[in-house]
Amino acid sequence: MTDQQTRENYPAVAKEKFQFVSDKEIIFDEVPKTKARGYFGDALLRFQKNRSSVVAAWILLFLVLFALLAPIVSPYSVKDQDKTYTNYPAYIPFFGERGMSLFGGARIYDSQNDASMLFWRGIAEETGKDPVIKTIKTHETPTRRRGEEVTRYTYDIKINAYYALGIVYKVFTYDEFARIEEWQNETGIQVIYPYVYPGDISNIRNNPNLWYQVDEKGVAKLDENGAFIPVYADQKEDEGVPYDSLRIKGDDGSYIYSMKKSGAVQCRVDYYNYYHYLNGREPFYIFGTSAMGMDLFSAIGYGARFSLLFAVLVAAINMAIGILYGSVQGYYGGAVDMVLDRIADILAGMPFIIVATLFQIHLAQKVGVVWSFLFAFVLTGWISIAALTRKQFYRFKSLEFVLAARTLGASDKRLMFKHILPNAAGTLITSCALVIPAVIGSETSLSYLGIVDLSSLTGTTLGTLLSQGSATATTAPHTILWPSIFLGLLMISFNLFGNGLRDAFNPTTRGTDDE
Repeated sequence: MTDQQTRENYPAVAKEKFQFVSDKEIIFDEVPKTKARGYFGDALLRFQKNRSSVVAAWILLFLVLFALLAPIVSPYSVKDQDKTYTNYPAYIPFFGERGMSLFGGARIYDSQNDASMLFWRGIAEETGKDPVIKTIKTHETPTRRRGEEVTRYTYDIKINAYYALGIVYKVFTYDEFARIEEWQNETGIQVIYPYVYPGDISNIRNNPNLWYQVDEKGVAKLDENGAFIPVYADQKEDEGVPYDSLRIKGDDGSYIYSMKKSGAVQCRVDYYNYYHYLNGREPFYIFGTSAMGMDLFSAIGYGARFSLLFAVLVAAINMAIGILYGSVQGYYGGAVDMVLDRIADILAGMPFIIVATLFQIHLAQKVGVVWSFLFAFVLTGWISIAALTRKQFYRFKSLEFVLAARTLGASDKRLMFKHILPNAAGTLITSCALVIPAVIGSETSLSYLGIVDLSSLTGTTLGTLLSQGSATATTAPHTILWPSIFLGLLMISFNLFGNGLRDAFNPTTRGTDDE
């Protein structure tokens, strides 16, 4: 191209359009609108965009707070075990007093005949607490009796299990009997009810809720008005002890409220009110009770506390051992790597369940159940983390920044833990987060199978609660439902949370998805 052509194609620019600038100035085409982000800031941004992981993180926070706070806010501890209220459904007095099913201690009884309905009515009339919440369905069955066709009625009913217990037999010392009398006078709540002789109820000795005349089958006999016929025991010489407290309606002072029995007294006691006397409050079980009579709400909290603390401790120890072991393998390589890798292979071939069982049989007697259980997890639990660390060291040790640091005289220790390891931190943190649910799952499984019994030290565990609940899953499904829900949410949330960390700390995605 000639000078003439150049001038024609590229017209000259006027000198006044040019201006001098200093070579020390930093000029941007556009002022930056955002600040530079570091590695962890970038990882946090990507984690926040993973909705499932964020939801899982919030659920985990809730579960951890539940484990911490449930035993504090609950009026019960794992030592509070009521042997009468075992496997009872969820109950809050406010709902129970108003005949509500939800949190009202409701149970469903089907095929209740007229005799059964009279029994529930008898409890309601004596204690003043009606067990029948509602009749769900009435069944009519035609049948023939003595040549006549009659209709037989049965009922499906919903009852308040705490009211349905009604009256029980209790034996007290004379001092305890006097204290209950005093408490009755102070509160106006009837605990002790008039005594009934078995001879007056067809010699039925195992049903303290019978206070009226019955036939030989235990079915109530009614008067011409359809009312019960009371058979409370009258005062007789040398029977019972002096009673100076609340009396039931219709008692003119002739009924006795106890029976002397080998230096003590036997009484008919309204257990609901007796529970109030013992604990200073009515029964209050948000999740119901376990097979041991423990409050499930606090028991799950105590069990989750141990599971979480134990899992975090195991993960921390395994992470420390695995990082140290894998760092040496990956950094030095060669013969050192080969020898250490063979040792890890030998340990990895040992079945964990056999190791845990043997430790519980032999080691637990010397160091305790928890420590032997911890050793079983630590013996082989670090191997996967060591392998991951080894892989990361092989990946980074030949890169330019490591070679530059070695050229400048950095020691092996500094190269390993100041230059290489920080670059592998994200992957290792993710691995540690995924170890925690694995430990919780293993601990729960071994407790459920009865291989490990941690309840003597911790009071209870999630695995122990599941094991106890499995025996009554059909009659009291809540005993296995609530621990299962908690454990299921915990495991799923931990895995989703760990997957989110894995994606967030993945260095290949750094700086992507900024919009």
